[in-house]
Amino acid sequence: MNRLKHFFMLTFSTLLIACGTYFFKFTNNFTFGGITGLAVLVAKTGLISAGDFNFIASMLLLIIGMFILGKKFAATTAYCSILLSVSLSVLERLFPMNAPFTDEPMLELCFAIALPALGSAILFNIGSSSGGTDIIAMILKKYSSFDIGKALLISDALITAAGFFIFDIETGLFSLLGLSIRSFMIDTFIESFNLSKYFNVVCDNPEPICDYIVHTLGRSASVCLAKGAYSGKDKYIILTALNRMQAVHLRNFIRENDKEAFILISNTSEIIGKGFHSV
Repeated sequence: MNRLKHFFMLTFSTLLIACGTYFFKFTNNFTFGGITGLAVLVAKTGLISAGDFNFIASMLLLIIGMFILGKKFAATTAYCSILLSVSLSVLERLFPMNAPFTDEPMLELCFAIALPALGSAILFNIGSSSGGTDIIAMILKKYSSFDIGKALLISDALITAAGFFIFDIETGLFSLLGLSIRSFMIDTFIESFNLSKYFNVVCDNPEPICDYIVHTLGRSASVCLAKGAYSGKDKYIILTALNRMQAVHLRNFIRENDKEAFILISNTSEIIGKGFHSV
């Protein structure tokens, strides 16, 4: 079941990237974003379509990646890279578009950023990627100490800047805006997927609260003995991490059963351990 769910997430997120790229990015000549941005520039020459260029470039990078990075790379990236490339080429043939959906470029830009960003965030969150320039980054990471993030940012910026000269100022500015927002949106989506609540509960009697956490919510907790700085009395601090729905239940339980408890609740998106993310 877990493998089936993983396969579904890979397919869904990749198709989301394909739809956002083809219907909103290609048709508006937005040039931000690695191989797909370069495909928009190449398509302007009229020699090859954006979808077909993306397919050829992605397949070449995929073959190089398989030889250099090995089987583990193929297992995590090849499927998404092939599906994305094939999907873009198929969409070009099934739904040929000579103009954008609307005459609102800002609205089109929002979807050109949001759909691929959401798809990429899902892929990154489950330990995969859609290939493209990510393959170049993996190869560089394997053989050098080069600052990959900076290199990819520079290459994306150069491709985006080319849009000013090949298309027009307006298209270039929209592409530059897209480049600026894209990474922020991916990070925001990832944090939203992983968002959990971290509790520090200071109380006199930890047993009822711990019993509720363990037997009702199905989570665990740690209990520390402490001393109140003002009162000088012994206190207990309960430490636990919960998802958002569980956090609401625990907060309501404490409010109803221990009105003297002091609760600190923090947002966190990086919890590594049993029940959350594996090391």
